[in-house]
Amino acid sequence: MRLRNCSLLLGSWVFLCLVGPISATAAPNIATPAQAVQRSVADANGAELTFRRVFKSSTPEFIEIIVSEGSDTASYEIRQLDDDPGAISFAVSAPLRAKMFALAGKLNHFQGQDLDVHRKIASLGEKTFRWQQGTVSYETKFNYTLNAAATQLLQIFEGLARQQENFELLSRRLKYDRLGINDALLECDSDYTRGLLPEPQTLLPLLDQIAGDAHLVDIARQRARNLGDRIRHPK
Repeated sequence: MRLRNCSLLLGSWVFLCLVGPISATAAPNIATPAQAVQRSVADANGAELTFRRVFKSSTPEFIEIIVSEGSDTASYEIRQLDDDPGAISFAVSAPLRAKMFALAGKLNHFQGQDLDVHRKIASLGEKTFRWQQGTVSYETKFNYTLNAAATQLLQIFEGLARQQENFELLSRRLKYDRLGINDALLECDSDYTRGLLPEPQTLLPLLDQIAGDAHLVDIARQRARNLGDRIRHPK
């Protein structure tokens, strides 16, 4: 009887060693409570897209923009590398965010993506695309790419950076250099004419403020008024 019991115990031990604990294999795709909560939080917050460009000896040398899938509030940081870091919030509309995340989806959220052309061309700055949701993240770096989806996404990010540079320049001139505001308006007008600004309507409150400021020269006020009209009524 003892021999039989020992045989049964030995058989059970061998079975467990071969197949592992039954509870571990019965439902391999069921998350633990902690994992389920983590996934729920990640789903609620949505994913984030980050663009970074580092280009030494250029102006600016550092650009970083972070856009959240489920929030109008994004952040940007545009500076020289020696400057103190500090991100500033700004708004990105839902339609533009949807387009950006759709392009990231076409690129498999950058997982395993090699976008660089790998040719001997001039350095245009190291660019990074990064997608993150919860604890999962993927990124890719490149100097120059011919990938259509990546090029479109790059143009949007660089356009947002240019748009915020225009906003900062106009704000500084309005506060500290009123005689130079007309030159800043010329630059902004040129960027808008060339279609470089993804959401120029975000500049309208500032343009309206300039147009209505009686302390500014008439040519600057009129230029701001004309640019505002063109943005409101595009042809």
